[in-house]
Amino acid sequence: MARDKGPRRPRAETPRGFRDYFGAEVSERKAMLDTIAGVYHRYGFDPLETSAVETVEALGKFLPDVDRPNEGVFAWQEDDDWLALRYDLTAPLARVAAQYRNDLPNPYRRYAMGPVWRNEKPGPGRFRQFYQCDADTVGAASVAADAEICAMLADALEEVGIPRGDYVVRVNNRKVLNGVMEAAGILDPADPDRFAQERGIVLRAIDKLDRLGPDGVRALLGEGRLDESGDFTSGAGLAGAQADTVLAFMAARGATGAETVARLRDLAGASRIGSEGVDELERIAELLDAQGYGPDRIVVDPSVVRGLGYYTGPVFEAELTFEITDEKGRPRQFGSVAGGGRYDDLVKRFTGQAVPATGVSVGVDRLLAALRAKGRMHTDTRGPVVVTVMDRDRMADYQAMATELRRAGIRAEVYLGNPKNFGNQLKYADRRNSPLAVIQGSAEAARGVVQIKDLVLGAKIAAEASHEEWKAQPAQTEVPRGELVAAVRRLLERT
Repeated sequence: MARDKGPRRPRAETPRGFRDYFGAEVSERKAMLDTIAGVYHRYGFDPLETSAVETVEALGKFLPDVDRPNEGVFAWQEDDDWLALRYDLTAPLARVAAQYRNDLPNPYRRYAMGPVWRNEKPGPGRFRQFYQCDADTVGAASVAADAEICAMLADALEEVGIPRGDYVVRVNNRKVLNGVMEAAGILDPADPDRFAQERGIVLRAIDKLDRLGPDGVRALLGEGRLDESGDFTSGAGLAGAQADTVLAFMAARGATGAETVARLRDLAGASRIGSEGVDELERIAELLDAQGYGPDRIVVDPSVVRGLGYYTGPVFEAELTFEITDEKGRPRQFGSVAGGGRYDDLVKRFTGQAVPATGVSVGVDRLLAALRAKGRMHTDTRGPVVVTVMDRDRMADYQAMATELRRAGIRAEVYLGNPKNFGNQLKYADRRNSPLAVIQGSAEAARGVVQIKDLVLGAKIAAEASHEEWKAQPAQTEVPRGELVAAVRRLLERT
């Protein structure tokens, strides 16, 4: 008779496209976000937290790569409504701006930070859950709001540790591109929905210029492109002359902002919307220049279009320009870590009235990875001071030591495992990346002293020092019990 094996145990693994974050990673992210939030706060922006779940109706037609409610987002049906995890922090802001429009100041300036979810094919470095950090101004039609966002983004990058010269904020205007597409014959002002599919493919193709190069983009503007894996991506079906016009737009950046603007005016031709976009770019450049944000920080660059369809005017992207080494030892640039733009029609979906808005989103994980790659994360990732347990019946004494340290602002914990093997306690402290261990057996207690073991110095001496140096620099010191806090603080300042 076959023996019943019982229920199958669940697999202990993260779902595909998701990952877990541990101590140092979480601490580094928090430190970086706190720094960025400080910049946003100085610019007058207020924090906002929205629900992780929105109705699919509220998310609207602006979902990335969506044809049905469960494509592009993680969605489910509840009664008569479709609900979904938010795929960015902008769509929820549009809902908030409409829902609380009578209570919020106008303009409303807010920043938000948190996870977002996208139901997309995962790949190397591409996860279905990731963090975003946004700042937006709702209710300001002036391009001064767009210029301010660009300046604030530059300040935030510098403050987290990306020096001037290692980044550039690139600015363009979707109105200019619309003018170029009108000149190319794929935008009809009298019928905005005509050629909508082709324009969407053009936008995504231009957005891939850095990765695919001009030839790859040209293929996507034409019949399509077959990638290295054998997957075929359908193209926009543009004729050669039409594709040439779009490619000329992408290559219009000149040596100066004025030269770029002049080239864009020529490409936009008689298009009214194109000329309006060029005027806005010119005004943004003037405003930024007046504040001291020159081309070493912010430039006009026609190759920036941003892939999402809801942008209606200026768009911007922050690119890191320094080189890093990939896993195969090859040099490469890190690329974009932030982007955004103006989206004047997003709130209108709820209110029926035009509500101007502009904002930026920082790719938190990418920026963190860039800072780590350059060794610019300076977060204190040391573990707590570990108070070891020598006598089981004196746990209250050890807890009192930890409490004294905590009240002095020092991170500390008492070892709560099996104290029988003291060596295991020190191994635990090493795994916790603890800088110090506090030791007090019955003999030390009787004499009113404690031993403090410098784990950082001990490891260094063991690895590098000679026997004479080891004796000259003992990694364990004895101090009076009443001086525990002062001694620990002194040693922490040294490590």
